Amino acid sequence: MHSCFVQPLPSQIPRLLRSDEPVIFMGADVTHPHPLDDFSPSVAAVVGSMNWPETNKYASRMRSQTHRQEIIQDLGAMVKELLDDFYQEASQLPKRIIFFRDGVSETQFYKVLQEELQAIQEACSRFPGYRPLITFAVVQKRHHTRLFPSETDISSIQNQFYNENIPPGTVVDTVITHPKEFDFYLCSHWGVKGTSRPTHYHVLWDENQFTSDELQKLVYNLCYTFVRCTKPVSLVPPAYYAHLAAYRGRLYLERSESMASMRNASTISRAAPPKATPLPKLNDNVKNLMFYC
Repeated sequence: MHSCFVQPLPSQIPRLLRSDEPVIFMGADVTHPHPLDDFSPSVAAVVGSMNWPETNKYASRMRSQTHRQEIIQDLGAMVKELLDDFYQEASQLPKRIIFFRDGVSETQFYKVLQEELQAIQEACSRFPGYRPLITFAVVQKRHHTRLFPSETDISSIQNQFYNENIPPGTVVDTVITHPKEFDFYLCSHWGVKGTSRPTHYHVLWDENQFTSDELQKLVYNLCYTFVRCTKPVSLVPPAYYAHLAAYRGRLYLERSESMASMRNASTISRAAPPKATPLPKLNDNVKNLMFYC
């Protein structure tokens, strides 16, 4: 019987070979109320990996903010808290920050990069002499691009789940991508039912100077670390976890406060949404657990 050893993540990514220089993976997302709700606050969530090099334990921070505000207003404070938690776990601050931002349209790229990257940098500056290398990438699932294998690829695909979908690990970074910027489509999951939808990754800022192959392999390998599934998932886990945490945060908004905001809706101008109801404080014994999964 042959023994099988899975190589840790750093050994597979040349840029991350030095295990004495830890890396933190972060994800961020904002959930908004349903279209008929004109007053409930939006909920923003940020998650960060706490263990290196395993990178499979993520702590979360959640905040409510102005109704339908896409820019994360309290991002700096949440990043600062996650960096504090990382320091307590690893006894040092991460040398690199890989940040995945979910739920941003192309028209908002510049504004999100300008404001949220600055918030991350300001959070890092609160630690004396701390200046990590930051990579900021936007993750998009809501698009109309679909990929299909050619006839030569079909003959080479030998899998019981094959149903004319592309296999996991398929990457497209030419022809249909941006002619000048750093972006790619990655299908990281098995398309068991229906037509596979590849995820679009658009890198807006990259101080780590990843090559296309390095970042694509990094994202694909991360998709195998999602705690809910033993197979690769369609979305990079930090962004996936941020989406789950933001949704869980919305459930924590007390019904009484939501009803109170609806009762006061007639006295509030639509141009000035009411102040966001703060989320209840989490107990210290669960706030760093992956309770949102």
